[in-house]
Amino acid sequence: MIKASAGGGGKGMRIANNEKEALEGFKLAKDEAKASFGDDRILIEKFVVNPRHIEIQLLCDAHGNGVYLNERECSIQRRNQKVVEEAPSPFVDPELRKAMGNQALDLANAIGYTSAGTVEFLVDNQKNFYFLEMNTRLQVEHPISECITGVDLVQEMIRVAYGHPLKFKQSDIPINGWALEMRVYAEDATRNFGTPSTGRLFKYVEPSGKGVRCDSGVREGSEISVYYDPLICKLVTYGATRPEAISRGKHALDSYVIQGVSHNIPLLRDILSEESYIKGDTDTNYLPRVYPDGFTLPKLSTSHLAILQAIAGVLEGKRGLRLHRKVDTWDYVASHAEHAASVKIEKTSNGFKVNVEGKEITLPNWDLTKPVVTLNVDGEEITLQIHGRLNGPVWRIGFQGSSYDFKLLCPYTQKLLDIMPDPKLGDTAKELLSPMPGVVKGVSVKVGDKVFKGQEVCVIEAMKMQNKLVISADGEVAEVRVKEGDTVSEEDLLIALK
Repeated sequence: MIKASAGGGGKGMRIANNEKEALEGFKLAKDEAKASFGDDRILIEKFVVNPRHIEIQLLCDAHGNGVYLNERECSIQRRNQKVVEEAPSPFVDPELRKAMGNQALDLANAIGYTSAGTVEFLVDNQKNFYFLEMNTRLQVEHPISECITGVDLVQEMIRVAYGHPLKFKQSDIPINGWALEMRVYAEDATRNFGTPSTGRLFKYVEPSGKGVRCDSGVREGSEISVYYDPLICKLVTYGATRPEAISRGKHALDSYVIQGVSHNIPLLRDILSEESYIKGDTDTNYLPRVYPDGFTLPKLSTSHLAILQAIAGVLEGKRGLRLHRKVDTWDYVASHAEHAASVKIEKTSNGFKVNVEGKEITLPNWDLTKPVVTLNVDGEEITLQIHGRLNGPVWRIGFQGSSYDFKLLCPYTQKLLDIMPDPKLGDTAKELLSPMPGVVKGVSVKVGDKVFKGQEVCVIEAMKMQNKLVISADGEVAEVRVKEGDTVSEEDLLIALK
């Protein structure tokens, strides 16, 4: 493991399995560390394969008192940066908790540490644990420790800094309930579990309710730029039990409205429903293990697909009513991906009766002005976000964290569309497009160079992270459109082959 000595948050870290990766990783880690921390010093340590990442929260005063506030499970990560955390850990038993806590306190006492701090460990499946590092600051994920202990860490840091002794001892620190933190990033999770996304938040509504806490620094109208970390919000949910905390997490993610940038809510929502996560079976290799081909938006079940097709049909019909088309029945073909279905709708006194390919679905009426609605559909509660009507008769509907598009056409128009030839697509393998907005930190080829598939040709820095870009085909460089220092947007052409 090649690491920035002044690092944190996964920045300035690279894993090297051989000499080539060590040379590449050393340069990328130094450049990333310099950009993020103004300090490019590097350290190297043994890399432990597929451990859990578990950390101990400490509070120490200047009078020789110290306590550990239990542990946090932080194993679900991408690019060594945490994505989902929870407290306590489903893996840690009381004996392990005490051993890790006492060793963390021994370390703090040995250096005379005061204030809040976190000692991070890697833990193998035999419950052997290894010291990783100590963060001498407040951590991003500190709220989940506050939830289960009732201790306000920021208040205690201020008291300690003022010279007050701690007002509690180790036996006073409880574990009450369970808490999760989901880091909501401005990222496209379908690209390497998260490539940065920039733009303006033209619609932004945070979830609320019992057991829900949002720590954020944005509001509707805020701009997400390439110059800062992509974290939008720390979404925390708390419950008496782990299942209750997870259930509240799902509902909070379903109710979280973010429009204007890509975000990782689809991934977070899928994790909370995934079998091994529910069992507590996580490690630092969780994402590539569970999603070996990368994350893709979840496919709708047959029943949920029919319900969303029905809702899309009603949306298009209600639009017609607003345009003074005074009819009580509508007939559409609703298409999503390769799934097209006949949707016949009849307006009733208190809602709509919909037939989707022979399946009868009853929908209540709802307020189209609300960004989030919860409908009772034939006994099932469905939480939806109506993102709006796109170009053409396409409605975008948010469901279970992801967004799905539905095209609504009349049956005759759909019949004509079915016989139209598909457009021919160009050969994009010979073009390197920027996968994200950012700044070009290096270009390693020039016009006329011979290149090979998989060869590194460019480095883009986005939100302080260095991203190595490789070419997708063999060939000769015909055009280099960028140079070091250029700012690029997503999908900009960088390099083209003959």
